[in-house]
This record gives sequence, structure tokens and C-alpha cells, in this order.
Amino acid sequence: MIYGKLWCVVKPSVGIPIIIAAVAFGSFNVHLQLVQNTTWVKAFLNGNAPAAIAKEASK
Repeated sequence: MIYGKLWCVVKPSVGIPIIIAAVAFGSFNVHLQLVQNTTWVKAFLNGNAPAAIAKEASK
């Protein structure tokens, strides 16, 4: 383990829940920002599939 000596300073019973909480908070924040700052994510999550774009017949 790269940071094996970390557990000499921080008890695993304290450090591991903090790491898991930080990852969960970061993931939630990224997803929240995606929903708030884009229009297509809201439409996708509501079930509105993008309309198929018809290709013009090449001549």
C-alpha cells in the first residue's frame, strides 16, 4: 500500500468512513451539477429520447 504509514496516525475505523463519505459526496456533487447545468440530462432522465435525425438522400 502506498500510504501504509497513514494508518499509524489515523485509525482505520475513523479514516475509512471519512474516505467513503468523501467519495460519495464528490460523486453526488458531480451528478447534481450535471443535472443542474445541462438540458439534455433532464430530458433523458424524464424519458424524452432525442428525435431521430433523418439523413437527406444523397444525389
